[in-house]
Amino acid sequence: MTTLDKLSINAQVRLLDLIASRHTAEVALLTLPALLAWLHSKQTGQTSPLFAWTVVMALAALGLVWMRRSFRADQQLHDASAMVRRWRTRMTIGGLIYGIGWSLPVILVGTQPSLEFSMALYIALCGVTMGSAVYLPAVLPCFMTLLAGIWVPAIFTVPALFPGIWPVVLAFAIVFCLLSLRHAWGTHRFLVLQIHLEESSRQLSEQFRLATERAEAAVREKNLFLTTASHDLRQPVHAMMMLVEAITRRTRDPAATPLLQDLRSGMGSLNLMFNALLDLSRLESGHTPQQGRVTLQPLLQEVVTLFREQAAQRGLKLRLHTPERAAAVQTDPMLLRQALLNLVHNALRYTTQGGILIGLRSRGGEWQIEVCDTGSGIADSESEHIFVPYYRNPQAQRIDSAGLGLGLAVVAECAQRMGASLGFRSHLGRGSRFWLKLAQQEPGLETSGYTPFARLSGRCLILDDDPQVRSAWEALLTSWGIEGRYAGDATEAMHWLNAGFVPQAIFCDQRLRSRPSGFDVLRALLARCPTASGAMVSGELHSPELAQAEEEGYTVLHKPLDPGVLHTILSNWLHPA
Repeated sequence: MTTLDKLSINAQVRLLDLIASRHTAEVALLTLPALLAWLHSKQTGQTSPLFAWTVVMALAALGLVWMRRSFRADQQLHDASAMVRRWRTRMTIGGLIYGIGWSLPVILVGTQPSLEFSMALYIALCGVTMGSAVYLPAVLPCFMTLLAGIWVPAIFTVPALFPGIWPVVLAFAIVFCLLSLRHAWGTHRFLVLQIHLEESSRQLSEQFRLATERAEAAVREKNLFLTTASHDLRQPVHAMMMLVEAITRRTRDPAATPLLQDLRSGMGSLNLMFNALLDLSRLESGHTPQQGRVTLQPLLQEVVTLFREQAAQRGLKLRLHTPERAAAVQTDPMLLRQALLNLVHNALRYTTQGGILIGLRSRGGEWQIEVCDTGSGIADSESEHIFVPYYRNPQAQRIDSAGLGLGLAVVAECAQRMGASLGFRSHLGRGSRFWLKLAQQEPGLETSGYTPFARLSGRCLILDDDPQVRSAWEALLTSWGIEGRYAGDATEAMHWLNAGFVPQAIFCDQRLRSRPSGFDVLRALLARCPTASGAMVSGELHSPELAQAEEEGYTVLHKPLDPGVLHTILSNWLHPA
């Protein structure tokens, strides 16, 4: 079995096509026989029998043209496997007939041609052989039968055509045949390897295409899930944030104040995490990071709050050091927060004693955020690889082998997207210091600690199909001194209006279990109450209804709703108490 048999049927068709697509054989058949016949006739001074051979070779050229067209037709009409078997046999037999046709002159010229003609004839046979060796080895048996058809008669007639020097010519002919055979074998292997590589490349390309399509489909499904589930995910967080604010307003226990402050901060962090999760699809689809002013001290304090309990459980100290003056940068808050969370989480993971320090300092017009730990450290030989995805630092892996090696890779990706400088220094066994550098921005007005919201007066109509959310709305608005009515659908909302309740502000949830949509309900309610202000409240980030509402100038609020934002809106729409 030849190497050709190990290839697929399509690859074998390609090799056969290499032979069928070459037209040099016809050119040789129509030119060389005529030249040799003319030369033999000129030297003998009489009509050469090779002119009859010339006619035969011209007919052979027409036969080759017919065979090529038949091959093309078979490619369209026949099964590929059957076509390969048929044409391998035909080409092998054709090679033998082709070779015998070229060897006829050594028989037709007799035993006494001139040395010049004999040399010209054998040079022509060598040229035909070498020309065929370029493409016929694609099907090696085809070339071998051609070689035998030409050179078996030519070798046996060498003594008659070269009577004085036949040993030399015979040795040359044998060596030439052996070298041609070796060259043909090498060409055959090269062509087979080339076709095999092309076939493998196509298979890999197809596998890559399918894998890419599967990955894109998975991302689309994930994004669809997040978009669909965002409303349900945000509902309880939305309710809890309003309940925390209502509890804070009503409690009189000073000891509960810091606990409620931490709870409020934690709820804000949870809100940001939801936003980061739901905005991830936009980044994965090539969305440009959203630039905004970020005040660093509250962000760093939030990170400390998130990890304080985890550090205490591990017996570690988690400290924060920031300058007194407010520090602000212009960047994507989601990316910056994600980078900091990964840096602190990485430090906690690989620190068994001592602690972690989160620091902020000014460095030449930039704010440098540092995360320092007393953990396992990184060897100099490992420093080039730590930001590579799935790379695990051997020293750190001995402490915690459960990670995937993605934490610092995510930090590097976030830094690259933000345009921030990322660096580190580490001493093996003594700890590490990572830092991010961002250009300084002038901070806006900042407030420290929790300032109770001023009481308000007025009337609000709330439409939400979730009883828990309606209860949270009621607790919060009541604590602010606002009179409210709460409805689960359009019918109930209209009932309150028919009962004589005249709201100054209407908040309507976008996704309602009943029809019509929240946006249609809000427009209907505002049509009944032309002096009222209204806003859409939605757990979704993007939808046609929300886009339409914003285009028409309606206020659109996203869950979980920040109580501070809500209080500011109501302060403009209602009246202070």
